[in-house]
Amino acid sequence: MNKIPNRQAICEVLMEEAKKDSNIVVLCSDSRGSASLTPFAEAFPEQFVEMGIAEQNLVSVSAGLAKAGKKPFAASPACFLSTRSYEQCKVDVAYSNTDVKLIGISGGISYGALGMSHHSAQDIAAMSAIPGMRVYLPSDRFQTAKLIKSLLKDEKPAYIRVGRNPVEDIYTEENCPFELDKANVLTEGNDVAIIACGEMVKPALDAAAILAEKGVSASVVDMYCVKPLDEDAIISVASQAKAVITVEEHAPFGGLGSMVSQVVGANCPKKVINIALPDAPVITGTSQEVFDYYKMNGAGIAEKAMELM
Repeated sequence: MNKIPNRQAICEVLMEEAKKDSNIVVLCSDSRGSASLTPFAEAFPEQFVEMGIAEQNLVSVSAGLAKAGKKPFAASPACFLSTRSYEQCKVDVAYSNTDVKLIGISGGISYGALGMSHHSAQDIAAMSAIPGMRVYLPSDRFQTAKLIKSLLKDEKPAYIRVGRNPVEDIYTEENCPFELDKANVLTEGNDVAIIACGEMVKPALDAAAILAEKGVSASVVDMYCVKPLDEDAIISVASQAKAVITVEEHAPFGGLGSMVSQVVGANCPKKVINIALPDAPVITGTSQEVFDYYKMNGAGIAEKAMELM
């Protein structure tokens, strides 16, 4: 069982690259521990800025550093980064087209018992609605590392959301196909297409395995690139399937499900079911307990697919 959370994978890549590039700067909002960035702060004190609990300043200062030629990575809990500093993300980063990479840590319902104030169930919709802002939800540590390395090579804004806890590996270090803004089709099937992002990719794969035992073939798509959305991948798997299921750790409005529905409706109309968090404060519990309760697990996704069949 993997014990390395995606946030640690981000730190490891940034530390490796910072040795070669002094322009890489990491900024935190009193969250270096939560973001697993303490090792970076200790190893590169001249390339680390602690902003304190001031998310709006975090984003604006990052934008200023970018205009000065730096490559800032601004890390803060996703629940605060995507709400308290929304205007700064919109204006200082996206509208101004600054090279700022926004790292939303402890995304979704990672904070569990802390409740709705600390959950980020709106960030996919909010960040995707900003012109010029890219949105990524990597599914495991290997894909996270590939994503950060790729984003270091461009100068465009991006929002990356990762969870708090380690997630089971989807890929391996030797086998992690990656092309920026291109989804990965993990399995192919003709009955149902399951399109998932972030931590929901592993449950989607589990569901496909359960369905296979029941004689139902399922395509599983790792749509880590929520914006820009890989429409070609959606059309390809949806065209071959009888129905489409989307799975996301997000509210039921404005996220992956809404985007996929638009693409399917315009290109290959068929039924699309969105499995997501409820339009209400979620129950108290660990991430897995919450997912199990709302049937956002392999068994629950498979059950919904069988209903569609």
